[in-house]
Amino acid sequence: MDHKDMRRADGLPRVVVTGIGVLSPLGVGAEATWAAALAGTSTAGPISLFDTTDFDVNFACEVPNFDPADFMDHKAGRRMERFSQLGVAAARLAVADANLPIDGRTERIGVMVGSGVGGLDIFTKQAIVLNERGPDRVSPLFVPSMIANMAAAHISMQLGLKGPLACATTACAAGNHSLGEATDQIRLGRADVMLAGGAEAAVTPIGIASFNSMKALSKRSDDPGHASRPFDTGRDGFVMGEAGAVLVLESLEHALSRGATIICEVAGYGLSGDAHHITEPDPTGAGPARAMTMAMQDAGVTAGEIDYVNAHGTSTPVGDRAEVRVIGLALGAEQAARTPVSSTKSMHGHCLGAAGGLEGALTALAIRDQRLPPTINLVDLDPDCASVDHVVNTARDAKVDVAISNAFGFGGHNASICLTRFGRNP
Repeated sequence: MDHKDMRRADGLPRVVVTGIGVLSPLGVGAEATWAAALAGTSTAGPISLFDTTDFDVNFACEVPNFDPADFMDHKAGRRMERFSQLGVAAARLAVADANLPIDGRTERIGVMVGSGVGGLDIFTKQAIVLNERGPDRVSPLFVPSMIANMAAAHISMQLGLKGPLACATTACAAGNHSLGEATDQIRLGRADVMLAGGAEAAVTPIGIASFNSMKALSKRSDDPGHASRPFDTGRDGFVMGEAGAVLVLESLEHALSRGATIICEVAGYGLSGDAHHITEPDPTGAGPARAMTMAMQDAGVTAGEIDYVNAHGTSTPVGDRAEVRVIGLALGAEQAARTPVSSTKSMHGHCLGAAGGLEGALTALAIRDQRLPPTINLVDLDPDCASVDHVVNTARDAKVDVAISNAFGFGGHNASICLTRFGRNP
């Protein structure tokens, strides 16, 4: 490849995905997660992580069979909250998937892994200790376990990475912001490689109770497997999920120099604010549409080139309707009507700050394999959500050269990532 092809039209380095590490409710490892997604697998079931006797909502989407000892030594694992453990495990899987050597210039490898809420569980437990046993009994590990940046920090420490290190804490947009900001670190020449994504473990008593009190969670305790149903008239809220999802991003030049397998290219990143409400989306859809448009402009693609949108699609009555409006604004009504859209949250639940990382990984795999994961449980399409081409209940073979993954967070945080097939002819 000619040296000039290593760079974008604006002269900045091209950034590619060379590895994916995922621990999700769909499975441990990218391939297990991807196979379950293509099969249309619902992972919602009774919560096993705590006693739900007094809870209105007793189900969620948990990572199955996760043992931190498979990814880190016992002492290190004990000093991490579950979200950090999931983040470290995902990073190790991603590095292995990329066949990335961690040696030599570790100051050129960085970490950008977001989390929306961080260590909810230890926060709750130590608040109880303070209340019941007094201030002198609060653990000295409380703060360095609870704060949301510690998944990124532990990845850096466990793998010895000394490059750019940061954490986006933008609620449910944190994973996408992390992918976008990590891409920019490579474009700006501050790193050759970034591990980027999200980690979240909010299936905790306070996590379930607080989102339930907001009336954000589905109440289908009698039928958890069909509770997450984005775009369906019967949707009544999201199902809580948890995950660690990390992608290895490299400059194209660095990836080719070491003979890496390229999964796809990170071509565009867009972000915006609603300036509207603490939890409700902007009813006009203008803010998220700006993020999508910015991502397309950054990627140098037009609306007519978008082959797939991985929707934020949480399964809330207001949110799903708003996102379909957003897609229509960003792509135009005619293009939106023929653009395949799916929400994989129908299968793995809403993983909050890890959602962007997980859904970015699934979008990358859709490009790799030219297959689209479905929205399951979509039985009765809401007429207000009908203006896009939904991938309903069954995976679909399709040309996927250009795809967008959306993530929108409380407070009006919007982030879109545009991924493209490496080697496509624009």
